[in-house]
Amino acid sequence: MNTLMADGGAKSGDATELPRGISVAGTGKRYAGVPVLNDINLTIAEGEIHGILGENGAGKSTLLKIIGGAVTADSGSICLNGKKVKIATPRDSIAHGISLISQELSLIPNRTVLENVFLGRWANTAGLVTGRRDRDHFTTLIRETGFELDPDTVVSQLSIGHAQQVEILKALARGATILCMDEPTAVLNEMEKANLLRVIRRLSAAGTTIILVSHYLEEVLEVCTRVTILRDGAHISTADASEHTPASLVSLMVGREVDYLVPDLPPVTTGAATVLEVQGICSSTVQDISLTVRRGEILGLAGLVGSGRSETLLAVFGAEKVSAGSVAVNGQRIRANSIRDAIKAGIALVPESRKDQGLVMSRSVVENIALATLHIRSRAGFVRGAAEKKAVALMSTAVDLRGARPGSPIEGLSGGNQQKALFAKWLIHPPAVLLVDEPTRGVDVAAKTRIHKMIIDLAAKGTAVVVVSSELEEVIGLSHRINVMRRGRIVAEFDRNASRDDVMTSAFLK
Repeated sequence: MNTLMADGGAKSGDATELPRGISVAGTGKRYAGVPVLNDINLTIAEGEIHGILGENGAGKSTLLKIIGGAVTADSGSICLNGKKVKIATPRDSIAHGISLISQELSLIPNRTVLENVFLGRWANTAGLVTGRRDRDHFTTLIRETGFELDPDTVVSQLSIGHAQQVEILKALARGATILCMDEPTAVLNEMEKANLLRVIRRLSAAGTTIILVSHYLEEVLEVCTRVTILRDGAHISTADASEHTPASLVSLMVGREVDYLVPDLPPVTTGAATVLEVQGICSSTVQDISLTVRRGEILGLAGLVGSGRSETLLAVFGAEKVSAGSVAVNGQRIRANSIRDAIKAGIALVPESRKDQGLVMSRSVVENIALATLHIRSRAGFVRGAAEKKAVALMSTAVDLRGARPGSPIEGLSGGNQQKALFAKWLIHPPAVLLVDEPTRGVDVAAKTRIHKMIIDLAAKGTAVVVVSSELEEVIGLSHRINVMRRGRIVAEFDRNASRDDVMTSAFLK
């Protein structure tokens, strides 16, 4: 691994001034005959922090996967430091000092942090593993990155944010000189994001090349040297980050101007009835959670990763075992620990992890979107296929689901379109209560705007909504009220006019 140096990054001009680096030429890729990348030519200088931006489905992740050996290009070549190389597998990329850190983590859940970081590369003497050397190396990595991880913690016990840190440590332990990072901050809280951006700058200053895919435009402009825009698989622009604003990036990404701010919230009707009432819920991770949400109201749950936000939603939905407390919808108490009864009462959940909790990745787009409302279109145990296809088609249009062939596995969609499908699954029959965990994780600006509008439109029609987001601006902008959580409890409540500082202070210090 390159030795980490002081904060700062290579802020050079174009790649001709720095001939060392990585380049792709004529890169193309098709899936089922549909072009995803078309003749991409790009050079990234050694030590550069280079942003790759575009809407979901623009080809960003596919380009990173080609460089990282996870996907084989149909055409084109890759050069490292002016020399053509063959990268057909992840092993090839690792051998060339390239590590891909993707949105879907590749850790072994039942192994420790230490074992995952040095997986397949344990220090040994005469064929015997020598754990002390690995622990010393791990301590060095922790000190240089500023991460706080116990080497003996089993990965399955980590939050998503901490698991992301393990992926980064694993890449650094392999001596990577090129890091391809796909949405690395999407699962991190504010402190973790700031720390990761600091680490990225230090790596860049030490000569490591960072290729960064992110939907956080301010973050990209803050840390990147240059920015490349892809649209519909084509290379639209590469320029110094200093030449751009968030608005100019959005315009290039979507080919038109887009309002990427959260829309205005319609007021909650005076005297609106309480739809969701939670009283004294307790589980292994949350204690004495009580909250109410009225008809047409959006309640935000803010707090750090691990504060109990997600666990609260799971407990209300019946997916997290509760030992005490109650949940009622429209005044009717529902049985605890029963997802079936929660759904029957009109509660819907868009979970934090679409892959593990929300979608059946091997099943088709139609099957996933139709799954939650099968009972509505079934008679005597048989699904009315025509009604199902019509309902799915209408909802796919409503959420702007792109690149979706109804019979194709949903795993073939981009992350953003998978997220839209997850919403569509519950919106065919609008719920009384919508619980949303990280609604726009891994989606582009245009998709984020559409998802925000969907949530607000649902509330305007009377649905009671609870939103959890690690993006503080999102939870403040989307919510009529905000409850702040810390260590499994609600510690503060604010109205829509709350400041960012007030919410953050409560999350850290209450």
